[in-house]
Amino acid sequence: VNHNLQITDSDMDESDNYSYFDYNLTTDTCDVEELDMQVFQNIFKPVFYSLILVLGVAGNGLMVTVLLRRRHRLRITEIYLLHLAVADLMLLCTLPFDVAHTIHGWLFGNFLCKLMGLVQNLNLFCGSFLLAYIGFDRYLAIVHAIPSMQSRRTQTVHLTCVLLWLVCLGFSIPNAVFLKVKDEAPNSSLSRVSCYYHEENIHANNWVLTNRVLIHACFFSCLVVMTYCYTAIVGTLFKSQKSQSKQGAIRLALLVTLVFCFCWLPYNIALLMITMDDLSVIQDINCPFRISLKSAKIVTETLAFCHCCLNPFLYAFVGVRFRNELIQLLCEVGCSRLCLPFIRAQGHSRASISDGLTTTSTF
Repeated sequence: VNHNLQITDSDMDESDNYSYFDYNLTTDTCDVEELDMQVFQNIFKPVFYSLILVLGVAGNGLMVTVLLRRRHRLRITEIYLLHLAVADLMLLCTLPFDVAHTIHGWLFGNFLCKLMGLVQNLNLFCGSFLLAYIGFDRYLAIVHAIPSMQSRRTQTVHLTCVLLWLVCLGFSIPNAVFLKVKDEAPNSSLSRVSCYYHEENIHANNWVLTNRVLIHACFFSCLVVMTYCYTAIVGTLFKSQKSQSKQGAIRLALLVTLVFCFCWLPYNIALLMITMDDLSVIQDINCPFRISLKSAKIVTETLAFCHCCLNPFLYAFVGVRFRNELIQLLCEVGCSRLCLPFIRAQGHSRASISDGLTTTSTF
């Protein structure tokens, strides 16, 4: 870590100083371009974050409801799915605070400042690791079905999830330590309260850089695990007797990996370039390019959050058993007309990661 790089309150990027995605250490400012980016952010974030919030809460809320209705009969992968949905919901609940901070500054006090930073970091790490665990569990169930029977037990999965939450909590606690609410210009007409790393100097700087390294390590390690596991699954299914359901399972395995990469890789690339700029690894970056890089980070952050909306459809709603239970739930709450097209299609099978290998329609 570069210990010669100091942060002062005046150096902070006013356009994005709350979200843990938005740490910015650069000391150069370009007033006109910064203003344009702030206008862009004030329009872009509320629109897309609101859409992500509605879709994500609806999808993950339904997934949690269906799984909790038979919480004592959950299969191995469904336990991971339940934890994943909870992690996604917690992350989605921080979006309104992020939008409000972008437009009006931080209005919610010091405690919520620390809590939101902790929750965002916690669920970023936990969500990614749970996706890797789901891929690894499917790998054991399909590629090493018989040898893994002893290790794939419900109690083991519950213990694994608890340990995972604790480890991710340990990674996230520094956010609660360093985040603080402060008025950037108390004696100015442009006064703006922000939730950021105030008055911690080099210690906050070290944590910002460390957290970026952890984000990159989390993404790339999970991507490697998912790629290896799903590649092995596809290879195993190709060697077995081919059927329509297995071909669907192969397509779904490839889709899961590609969607994860598509959602998270652009953000990691943008954040890596910003970090290289902050550490002066990249020389002679002009103002327009730096502003474009910050704008790209805002867009790719939104794309990364979209993964929260897609998880229920990739991991749960495609499953025949889960889909039937969801239709039953909707019918019970009075949505019969909405369910009719799905009831007619119940005879058609699709591959699912949440289903086991016990029927011809499962993955």
